[in-house]
Amino acid sequence: MVTKITVFGEVLWDVLPSSKLAGGAPMNVAAHLNRYGLDVAFVSRVGSDDLGRDLIGYMENNGLSTRWVQIGQTHLTGVAKANISDNHEVTYKILHPVAWDYIQFDKHALAAVSGSDFFIYGTLASRDEMTRSTLLQYLAQARLKIFDVNLRPPHYTSDGVIELLKYADVVKMNESEVKEICSWFATYQDIPHAMEFIKERFDLKSVIVTCGGDGAMVLTEHGQLFRHPGFEVEVEDTIGSGDAFLAAFLYRINQGEQVNSALEFACGAGAIVASKAGALPAFSEEDIALMISSRNINVLK
Repeated sequence: MVTKITVFGEVLWDVLPSSKLAGGAPMNVAAHLNRYGLDVAFVSRVGSDDLGRDLIGYMENNGLSTRWVQIGQTHLTGVAKANISDNHEVTYKILHPVAWDYIQFDKHALAAVSGSDFFIYGTLASRDEMTRSTLLQYLAQARLKIFDVNLRPPHYTSDGVIELLKYADVVKMNESEVKEICSWFATYQDIPHAMEFIKERFDLKSVIVTCGGDGAMVLTEHGQLFRHPGFEVEVEDTIGSGDAFLAAFLYRINQGEQVNSALEFACGAGAIVASKAGALPAFSEEDIALMISSRNINVLK
């Protein structure tokens, strides 16, 4: 049986100094999952402008269904100006309000959500009332809920993030996000303690933290902490590397892989994306396997 996944949230154009790239964390995750052959429904909204039509075309050309991507008449398609002067930490200036701030509730999309094995959502798309209300209605009917935290100042509040955490079964963050969220409740010690604190506080099945070039950690339902040191690559930019990581990890876990093996595969996917321009460069599972085998050979030397 093919696993069904619904991904909810923003789709936009990342505007770089010399180009524009299709993006938005939820769209990136959905596109990667689709490449792995999973049945993906993506729920979002674009404007009825040239940028919106271009995004629809981009998703369709990449095999991602746009059935649940609404086309609005009153708001522009989303745009984010990406600053990659520090290629290890991309910053964004995100236009507001835009079409994906007005994702409307759809009873047919709700059926897709309730019929999915996984429901993936983030922080950014819930910054305004309409999309947030739609998201909360879908969360109430979703099965396994995966919260991909993306804290983009000034587009979130601690209360809003806490509300979304209360719905989650699995949470994925980066190291700065886990530090910040922990600090809302307690004195921060280190990442493993913060992961354990957040897991217990929100009764989560697992917590995933990406650490850039230092790999990632997973705290499981049974309290086991897995770490992977990551892969050494020459970084082009880090746009979308965390999205590639999450999709790869979920793909391998869904295939029945052990956590440590899925974590290694996911770190490989994230590293490959960081070594290339943009969020959705072409790569294969064989490319990831080659990276893993090359690292393991070097470790043994």
